[in-house]
Amino acid sequence: MNYQKILAVIEPEQSTQKSLARAIEMANINGASITAFLTIYDFSYEMTTMLSMDERENMRQAVIDERTEWLVNLVSDKFRTQGISIDVKIVWHNRPYESIIYEVIDKGYDLIVKGTQQHDTLKSVIFTPTDWHIMRKAPVPVLLVKEHDWPKHGQIVAAVNLGGDLEEHISLNEEITKQALHFAKLLSSNVHLVNSYPGTPANIVIEIPEFDPTAYDESAKKHHEQSMQQHSARHHIGTQYCHVDVGLPEDVIPKYAQQLDAELVVLGTVGRQGISAALIGNTAEHVIDKLNCDVLTIKPEGFVSPVKY
Repeated sequence: MNYQKILAVIEPEQSTQKSLARAIEMANINGASITAFLTIYDFSYEMTTMLSMDERENMRQAVIDERTEWLVNLVSDKFRTQGISIDVKIVWHNRPYESIIYEVIDKGYDLIVKGTQQHDTLKSVIFTPTDWHIMRKAPVPVLLVKEHDWPKHGQIVAAVNLGGDLEEHISLNEEITKQALHFAKLLSSNVHLVNSYPGTPANIVIEIPEFDPTAYDESAKKHHEQSMQQHSARHHIGTQYCHVDVGLPEDVIPKYAQQLDAELVVLGTVGRQGISAALIGNTAEHVIDKLNCDVLTIKPEGFVSPVKY
């Protein structure tokens, strides 16, 4: 979990590479090695079937050589820092997320770092399909980098889902908390545990007149606070860093991240696929849209990537 091997995903055509800058920040602290990884594909290549195999290969190689030179120069000019090992790798592939995951599985990386894109006019962050795919399908943690600084003695939010007894959630809570504590150690920061729980469903109040929503809410709150106490005690996190609040995770977690001016939010993603992902969405994805800091997404223990060679 010490993140000794970091894959920094490079955005083509951009001179500022948030992912690489953040990876270097981490490497300066823990001595990790970094690979600057760029996926390229020129769709005009598919229009060249009338050319000979050699001509097509020459065209493809010319594109790769040109982008390799660009990336090597970028790394040398802006990011080559004394004592930090930065390799450069360029892959020709028409699905960037697949090439990233193949590389992680093949070379055993500990962490993917990827910059998010800023929408200039709306001042909001745009998540590309590649972002969503690697969050759902990568077998290692994914750090999505925004424009927020990482000050020492800052605040880290671990978004836990306490109060339930599903083995998957319990295991994920443990992993989220451990990863948050690990980053806190790296950055000399505090870890805040944030847990939300749902209020009384409005339809129950309407359909069952004798139902007491106040008693229900109190009972739910007490249950979640007790679960929080047990969880925080196991990880030696003080009660002043524990926050239990009623509401949806996508409202509660960003609220606390903003109040605390968090530099990082750590949350779990269960990596739903197919219909369930389309219908239910993923809590992590709803939350991430509303955050203005870096986000580390964690998979449950035993997660196997659906991306196969």
